[in-house]
Amino acid sequence: MIPVLAFPDAASKRAALRRQLQDDAFVIAPAIHDVFSLRLVERAGYRSACISGAMLAMALLGQPDIGLLGLAESVEHCRRLVRVARIPITADADAGYGNARGVFHTVELFEEAGAAGVNLEDQVVPRRYGAGPDKEVVSVTEMCGKIRAACRARRDEGFLVIVRTDACAVESVDDVVTRVLAYEEAGADLILPMAPRGEAEIDGLVRALHVPVTISAGTGLAPAPSAGGVPLARLRELGVRRVSLTTLLPGAATGGMDEALQALERGASEPCAAVRGAAMLPALMEVATQHAFESTLLAVERG
Repeated sequence: MIPVLAFPDAASKRAALRRQLQDDAFVIAPAIHDVFSLRLVERAGYRSACISGAMLAMALLGQPDIGLLGLAESVEHCRRLVRVARIPITADADAGYGNARGVFHTVELFEEAGAAGVNLEDQVVPRRYGAGPDKEVVSVTEMCGKIRAACRARRDEGFLVIVRTDACAVESVDDVVTRVLAYEEAGADLILPMAPRGEAEIDGLVRALHVPVTISAGTGLAPAPSAGGVPLARLRELGVRRVSLTTLLPGAATGGMDEALQALERGASEPCAAVRGAAMLPALMEVATQHAFESTLLAVERG
């Protein structure tokens, strides 16, 4: 039997994520930005992951998330990761790269790339990075048109349309509820309120909506402004069904690289995370299986 690296098809991974959300589970989706982070997420037993547009812009462009990363770049990076993933991965489509027609095209491309779904946000372009009162959101009517276009564009009903609203920064609590209820009616599969104003607002949104609420929770190790300052355990108690940990792995990687470089500069010889990580690489990248596969193919070639 030829040893192979087997990866589920896109439809199977989308169906798996749908089941996770329907099983009343608390879905934790760490953000990945390369195959190293993907493999570590899988190795740790997490059943889904996400691609954060903010972390991708920083990793690829060295820029904050202000809309500089193009659609083609985002889709191609998503395709590379999804191709070697055993778990479902959602992507970040920003504001959809245009009007409703642009959103239709964007969803087509991300679905073809194998993503399990996309985040689609209601910020005015050019977007603002982080939380703050300088944000602007499009009208409810315009955003609902984009959501309907996204739902119409997908060929696989398992593909998730995750709608993010930044209205918590600029609208009243009641207006935010009215807005997201319209998004739900337009076809949103999940609602992601960015930087809600504490527990009460999160609780109100969970109670008002029939679709799951998902929260961007930073590292997940400490309360994050994007999560309204609410800890992970409390988000679960409030009925939040999914959290994306956008800065956990990029933060760990940055801290680890900084620590390793400083240790080298000091001339330190004691084991550190870098030494342990280097030892993990062959198993993480399944080098032995790759070699066995290659040897089998070469043997067949030689007859």
